[in-house]
Amino acid sequence: MKEKLKRREIIQTLVDVLKPLDFVHALYEGGAAAFNRMDEWSDIDLYAVVDDGRAKETFSEVEKALVSLSSIAQKLEITQLPWPGVSQVFYRLKEASHYQLIDFAVLENSSPEKFLEREIHGEAVFYFNKGGKIDIRPLDKVEFRRKMLERHRKLKKRFELFNIFVQKEINRSNYIEAIELYRNFTLAALVEALRMKQNPLHYDFKTKYIYYELPEETVLSLEKLYFVKDVNDLKRKYKKATKWFEEAISEINEG
Repeated sequence: MKEKLKRREIIQTLVDVLKPLDFVHALYEGGAAAFNRMDEWSDIDLYAVVDDGRAKETFSEVEKALVSLSSIAQKLEITQLPWPGVSQVFYRLKEASHYQLIDFAVLENSSPEKFLEREIHGEAVFYFNKGGKIDIRPLDKVEFRRKMLERHRKLKKRFELFNIFVQKEINRSNYIEAIELYRNFTLAALVEALRMKQNPLHYDFKTKYIYYELPEETVLSLEKLYFVKDVNDLKRKYKKATKWFEEAISEINEG
């Protein structure tokens, strides 16, 4: 049985192809590597900073490099990203582990978002940074807090308006709709409020890294709310989650 491609081989091949290109200025890895949490299931989160207007050409070079290692089993381009000058494509290689997706983002020089604030994105692993052109700037804590508190106010209003939809579908005996709303609205809002309170730098990370960043007691309590065994259990846990959200959101200082 042929041995699967190693992540270091994939990354080094991309470095060898991209570094000589004069329009590519830096290549670095984020995600699990930036938080020193890599394991056998980690994907490869790569960022390339390039001249404006060269994203398409960069992806073409990336794909040539990947094909030199393995055929591309799957490719998914993400559209309508919220950041200007950012393009993203996911690749799965036939000869690599299914878990080892390559999440490749191309960032144009003019893009204000480089995903490098250590406080939020961890310690990026640079594979090259020509002339030290890409610098790591500290987080603007005042602006960050302003955005979080704006989201806090909006989240509170949305919950007051829409959380009742879970009960509405329970009343109608539409239990599939009810549990979907419970998980995707009630619990999602609860997780966000808890992160604002206990782990504000990642308040908008949803459940990502939650086992590493929230207190064990909090995570175990959330687990119990996520696993619902029947309709009566849903009713009980919906009430408990609602109460917990109201407590958590009220404890966040807006001053």
